[in-house]
Amino acid sequence: MGMDLSAGQGRPGRASPQMNVTPLVDVVLVLLIIFMVITPLLAKQFWLHLPDKIEKEEQQPSPNDKPPIVVFVNSAGQIEVNHEVIAKAAFPDKLKRMLAGSGQRTVFFDAAEDAEFGPAVEVMDLSRGGGAATIVVLTEKLGGTAP
Repeated sequence: MGMDLSAGQGRPGRASPQMNVTPLVDVVLVLLIIFMVITPLLAKQFWLHLPDKIEKEEQQPSPNDKPPIVVFVNSAGQIEVNHEVIAKAAFPDKLKRMLAGSGQRTVFFDAAEDAEFGPAVEVMDLSRGGGAATIVVLTEKLGGTAP
């Protein structure tokens, strides 16, 4: 497949230049397939809600307030809930009972600096499966409750 550019201007017996568009069509089709495969993957989103920074005096918790539920993943990959080590298989049920008993659905999540990323994300998924509506990722220690 080519295009004759000479239109009768060349001398007989001399090769006329032709443009070959086959490689261009091949490249365009490959790009089309790549974009068709990648487009559905771009629709997955992870929403992150950050509160406005309000600088106020720290309020002292009242004695009637229930302590927050802090889920911690240590460097060995073990799950700790408020300093109590819990097996991975029992974690969702234990968390569900703790959330029901405290009347809250917010879990504070923290991980050791040398903890692996995969197990930490898996614990966040298990927390969601255990009934946590909101998972707050801690960037600082939470008033002595996190290890």
